[in-house]
Amino acid sequence: MVNVIGLGYIGLPTALMMASHGVEVVGTDYNSSLVATLNDGKTTFKEDGLDELFVEALKAGIKFSTEYQICDTYIVSVPTPYDKLDKKIDPCYVVSACKTVLEIAPEGAVLVVESTVSPNTIDRFVRPLLVDAGRSDIKLVHAPERIIPGNMVYELLHNNRTIGADDPEVGQAVAQIYASFCQGEISVTDIRTAEMTKVVENTFRAVNIAFSNELAKICRIGGMDVAEVIRIANKHPRVNILNPGPGVGGHCIPVDPWFLVGDYPETANFIRLALQTNASMPEYVMHRTYEVMVEHGITDVSKVGIYGLTYKENVDDVRESPTLQMIESMSQHLCSGSMKIYDPWVEWDEVPGQVHSIEEFLKDIEVVIVMVGHSQIKNNPSIFGDRILIDPCNVCGDGEKVYKL
Repeated sequence: MVNVIGLGYIGLPTALMMASHGVEVVGTDYNSSLVATLNDGKTTFKEDGLDELFVEALKAGIKFSTEYQICDTYIVSVPTPYDKLDKKIDPCYVVSACKTVLEIAPEGAVLVVESTVSPNTIDRFVRPLLVDAGRSDIKLVHAPERIIPGNMVYELLHNNRTIGADDPEVGQAVAQIYASFCQGEISVTDIRTAEMTKVVENTFRAVNIAFSNELAKICRIGGMDVAEVIRIANKHPRVNILNPGPGVGGHCIPVDPWFLVGDYPETANFIRLALQTNASMPEYVMHRTYEVMVEHGITDVSKVGIYGLTYKENVDDVRESPTLQMIESMSQHLCSGSMKIYDPWVEWDEVPGQVHSIEEFLKDIEVVIVMVGHSQIKNNPSIFGDRILIDPCNVCGDGEKVYKL
């Protein structure tokens, strides 16, 4: 039996996928309300294909509990935040989960950490727990997740996976568990390499996004159309520039690269600059909005609305979203309180000024900042009528009242 610890955006789909492919699974989370919702037959967030997968897992006999189980394999999938001051990982959730596992795990059990961590985290924070508990029998494994909200079910099935283990035979045994559903290649390596590869993957993406964002700023100063520059440059067979945007959100790209900066502050200079560029984009959008307001003689901030709260299109995940970053920046300038905010995917009240219908959102506003290209509005700017559009995502087409980065 496998006990999946942490039933959030990563742990729940993983548990459901394993269960639906013949693995005996119990999902555990300390949040009793979340567990109760799952036991009532309801999922806890929106994701394409998740409800169908949930039904399959229930038929296969998956169980949900607030209690850790006595079993042979544990998969820890809990958040790994970082300290915003020194940029180092905060392993408190991983440490807490692993401590509890060690209290009940039978002899020879396998402890898999699936949470994304910085290189050497397991050596520094998890391995000592085994020593303190006198549990040298426990087998440590790191299997970093590789999925993204909005496409989780597909990517769980098709993405390649990495398994890091002290003992290659243990690594192969864990690989077989993931192979029950994973159709991609599963690489078995050592733990530190597995830790590093996941962080490097997200750092690579962050750096490339930063290049496109910096290019947008350069083109704005130089009076050029960045989209046209990228379109033509990408015709070169060895060039693939990404599209710029209003910032970077989610729990991976804006967070994981900081682990390297925090652990290697004297070396990770290029990475630090890239992250700072991405972090500057929400405020850059705010400044661009101000320029457009001045151009049109608009001085009342209540005439401006923000469309989109999530960190990417067609998901309900708001973690580290550029919109939240921009709202925080505006609050520091004492100018966010009267702005209306709307996101069709966020049904709960996340921020002040939030409304829950497009009609209410559009009433009495003259400028819309389009922060997320949800399918509701993508290539359909007519939904906003004749309002001025700030379009950092480049999803509203061209028009006299459409302003790009």
